[in-house]
Amino acid sequence: MDIEAVKTYLQSLQDNICSALEEEDSAAGFFTDQWQRAEGGGGRSRVLADGAVFEKAGVNFSHVHGPALPPSASASRPELAGRSFEAMGVSLVIHPRNPYVPTSHANVRCFVAHKEGEEPVWWFGGGYDLTPYYGRQDDCVHWHTVARDACAPFGDDVYPRFKRWCDEYFHLKHRGEPRGIGGLFFDDLNEWGFERSFDFLRAVGDSYIEAYRPIVARRKDTPYGERERHFQLYRRGRYVEFNLVYDRGTLFGLQSGGRTEAILMSLPPLVRWEYDYAAQPGSAEAELTEYYLRDRDWLAEDASGSQQQ
Repeated sequence: MDIEAVKTYLQSLQDNICSALEEEDSAAGFFTDQWQRAEGGGGRSRVLADGAVFEKAGVNFSHVHGPALPPSASASRPELAGRSFEAMGVSLVIHPRNPYVPTSHANVRCFVAHKEGEEPVWWFGGGYDLTPYYGRQDDCVHWHTVARDACAPFGDDVYPRFKRWCDEYFHLKHRGEPRGIGGLFFDDLNEWGFERSFDFLRAVGDSYIEAYRPIVARRKDTPYGERERHFQLYRRGRYVEFNLVYDRGTLFGLQSGGRTEAILMSLPPLVRWEYDYAAQPGSAEAELTEYYLRDRDWLAEDASGSQQQ
């Protein structure tokens, strides 16, 4: 179990993702904020603000440790409650300026729980998901194709399993709708052994830019007006609701005494809530919830020729 290798990879992943996003934006760069956690550890937050393409992009690396796992980390593994822990990961959220460019999120992480006299218990988790405001079938198919291909070397069942887990996890129960069109989500991964599990973490992390950047490039110059902008800000409210109510990373960060600015950097710079909003029937806004925000098998539909442009 080489934890230092994981840390080195995660830091390089943060560097590579930031470089790719800076190239795509071309008008703004990331500033870096190094921080320390009083209870142990720290991190490196990078934020791009007010760019030509990205209104706000945050890419955070953290490596923290403490005397007892927070409740959010031991909820599914109660036998580990009370153990000391070490956690590291890269987490990012990208909020584009153009409403036709989807918001995206990615996270890859590693946990180790320690108890004196026993072998450490480790596991990996992470994934990525896409949240469009104006959906496009080809974007959805591309996103899921990259996700499937990243999983393929690890078994035919991996993509369907982690795609389904993503659909179930990124679901706003109080709204009765998914946050977006899904992607991958996995947690508590250790049954493959350390090296193969770490290989999978790298496959997911390295495929994120391949999945997201072509969509940004296709959509970033699409003309839009006040109507699309208002709808984007309204739908961003769903993103805020999920992150503050359900997101495990947010809960872990707050429960573990992490740096609040780094934890909440995932929130968009502008957002609006509108009471009892209803999209006009037949509109592109209505199409988002009626067609795209459904738990679909995008690749099977594409293969069968059922495409909506």
